[in-house]
Amino acid sequence: MSVYRSERDLDVQDVTGTGAEADVALNLMTGSIRLSILWTQEIQLSPEDAEQVAQALQRAAAESRSMAAASKPESALASERATGS
Repeated sequence: MSVYRSERDLDVQDVTGTGAEADVALNLMTGSIRLSILWTQEIQLSPEDAEQVAQALQRAAAESRSMAAASKPESALASERATGS
């Protein structure tokens, strides 16, 4: 099982017909966001597809920030326990 969760609604392909695709995925362990260009090193997007990728990145960033905020109190508690504060 992968630690990455891809954006399910993102269906973006190269406008030139090469079959290249973009994928946005959130690392559920670290909160980092991966932007992948599949099957090639570059992709040419229509304005609509570029907007979809941007929105997917924004959703992933918001979820990553939520994950960090939710885990912050736990790590602060662990730090306090370790130092005896």
